[in-house]
Amino acid sequence: MKVKFGDLEDAFLFVSMTPPFTHSAVLCRDTGKFYYKSELGDVDEMPEDVDDEKYLEVPHKNDLDLGKALVLGFASEHLPDEVHEVDRIFSRKGAYARFKQLLENRGLLQEWYDYENQRTKTALKEWCANEGIEVVG
Repeated sequence: MKVKFGDLEDAFLFVSMTPPFTHSAVLCRDTGKFYYKSELGDVDEMPEDVDDEKYLEVPHKNDLDLGKALVLGFASEHLPDEVHEVDRIFSRKGAYARFKQLLENRGLLQEWYDYENQRTKTALKEWCANEGIEVVG
């Protein structure tokens, strides 16, 4: 089965924009179509047979180590003297905003976005390869 990378990325971002289990998306292995659901009640496109093996749940960023682990990896490479500070930032609510402010102050915000985008692409493509999905585009 083939999926467009942009469609996969959209589903992944939908799932990952909220805490785990708030938004979900599945991929139909037969059709390559994505279906979405939000526990907030504004989206529910899930098919009735969603528990069937033909559907594959789209992972949350934390499932692919693209949350705090990614941030700490970036900090280790780009802010080695401030890794403990970054770890401390992520022990409270509003961590990403404070982290991005730190990066802005250090002139590293664009480097973070590039790092995050590249790691996300790589992780999604590896996930697809492990699931037997061919990525196009």
